[in-house]
Amino acid sequence: MKKLYLVLLISAIGNTSWSQTFISYGNNTISKQDFLKAYNKNKTTVTDKEKSLREYVELYSNFKLKVRAAEELRLDTLTQIQYDIRNFREQVIENYLSNEKGIERLTHEAFSRTQKDLRVLHLSAPITSTTADTGKEYNAIFAVYNALKNTSLQVETAIQKENGLVSQADLGFITAFTLPYVYENIIYGLKKGEISKPYRSKSAWHLFKITEERPNIGRWKIAQVLIAVAPDADPAAKAEGLKKANEVYTLLKNGDSFGATAKLYSDDKLSYLNSGELPEFSTGTYAGEFETEVLTLKKDGDISQPFLTAFGYHIIKRMEFHPTPANYSDDAFMFDLKQKVMKDARVNDEKEKYVKDIIVKVGAKKLNTVKEADLYRYADSLMKNPTEEQTRALPISNKKVLQVKTETFTGANWLAFVREFKTNFAEYKGENNQQLWNKFVQVSVLNYHKKHLEEYNPDFKFQMDEFKEGNMLFEIMERNVWGKAINDSAGLLKFYQAHAANFKWAESADVLIFNCSTAKIAEETITALKKGKNWQILSQEKDAALQADSGRYEISQIIGANYATSPVKGAYTAIVTNVDGSATFVKYVNIYAANQQRSFDEARGLVINEYQQLLEQQWLTELKKKYPVRINEHMIKEML
Repeated sequence: MKKLYLVLLISAIGNTSWSQTFISYGNNTISKQDFLKAYNKNKTTVTDKEKSLREYVELYSNFKLKVRAAEELRLDTLTQIQYDIRNFREQVIENYLSNEKGIERLTHEAFSRTQKDLRVLHLSAPITSTTADTGKEYNAIFAVYNALKNTSLQVETAIQKENGLVSQADLGFITAFTLPYVYENIIYGLKKGEISKPYRSKSAWHLFKITEERPNIGRWKIAQVLIAVAPDADPAAKAEGLKKANEVYTLLKNGDSFGATAKLYSDDKLSYLNSGELPEFSTGTYAGEFETEVLTLKKDGDISQPFLTAFGYHIIKRMEFHPTPANYSDDAFMFDLKQKVMKDARVNDEKEKYVKDIIVKVGAKKLNTVKEADLYRYADSLMKNPTEEQTRALPISNKKVLQVKTETFTGANWLAFVREFKTNFAEYKGENNQQLWNKFVQVSVLNYHKKHLEEYNPDFKFQMDEFKEGNMLFEIMERNVWGKAINDSAGLLKFYQAHAANFKWAESADVLIFNCSTAKIAEETITALKKGKNWQILSQEKDAALQADSGRYEISQIIGANYATSPVKGAYTAIVTNVDGSATFVKYVNIYAANQQRSFDEARGLVINEYQQLLEQQWLTELKKKYPVRINEHMIKEML
């Protein structure tokens, strides 16, 4: 009976253990949770969920087998991989040193605010008196506030009564991140036409009023040609600038490349070398009159007529437009929004909450080996001679003063912190020793937490493991598959000879490919070719405006897989105008029927690819013998 009970108990334990394991390979296991984390990160919309899931199980199992082989060779100890891991850790760790729920709340708040643009009137009274809360500026701003809130006075009338103490400025349209967060909060708490309560900053009193609302204008990518004209230029200079701008506009309307034209004529030194292209932007990035002209461009490729701003005459071309997503489903947009939140001052309050939580979670204990009075006394005496030598020489230097989890900090650590903090004039604000000790504890706890973050944050550990395994996979694949195939000339030739039927041409052609700087040059080139002009001579004559190349390509590579009719020898494709204004066309020199044999040299790239697949499959077969793979079918049913 005891034996039967023991067998049942062992069986139950085994079943429980297996129920927590989704995939095993040899003595290694993958939990359902870890698998789903990887699967959900990489999955796409599918119609057959079971097929997709099983395909990923195979893919993920193979990945783990290869990583296990890399671990056996200790590839994670390679100097380059160790360096890459440390570098990656520094790049991503800040994203995890925050209150994730708080960050998510701020991200959703920012998303909500990106849905509409607000046009804002700003009234301010700079503080010049010493009695900022009772002085003349205070009285003036509150008088204006009460007048606008309780009467139908116009803004101009209200501020005129205050003898120039209050001024107004139209801020144009704003959205999330356009203004400091404290102002953004005030503005997005208002209704259209409502005036905010007076707000005091260090230098002024402020009022805000929303005068207009509109849906967010989205994100724009444009290129520009700027003909610079000084804001105070006389009429003759402005007329000369407009004349030049009109001449450039005519060139563009006649088909000249916008990018090439920007490089030749634009006075915007930040964009002209990039073909005039400006970084993607949205509401509040540029002046209102510039933004207005951008909004008139209705489709990609549209070019504006010259228009004047304080910088001169602009001609702009719409490159791309992306509307602001109306929900959280756009992962790229939400990721960018979160990154903005993380870099913005609005995150500071959440960081403070995070620090308090970490101190509770990690724990810190002041040790009694040094009296508090001595900690502060030697901190003061150190600053008379704040050197590293003096830091090590003071009596408390070698004594333990603070315990953070498994790490101990000495008096030398405390004194070094005091020295560095007090000599950093950007940070030090006259804090007393008690405040400095609290900061020292806080910094020590955070540094410990940062060094051991994998123990506290499963998502961070998952990302670090994923990165390390990815690097190890790349290295082991290069050794066992990619590099091995490329360098095995005899093996490649043998594989080609054994599988020559796999390497035949589909319907193909010898072609000349022409890339022209403008559609106009493309038309001129076709005309010259039809008259018998040699393409190489043409290319030399046109210099950078025309580039030509020859080669054999499958027809589907040239005009797409679903072409309706086969081309004929001597024919030309239509001219295709590219986004940057350049143009391309192809001439068919010879046409070949399908199923002609490729030579080894012609097929080399395809041979390498198939040979690599063969080597990989042979290697995986060996790994599966060494580490048998088992799948928990019950869990697959649960997932479905």
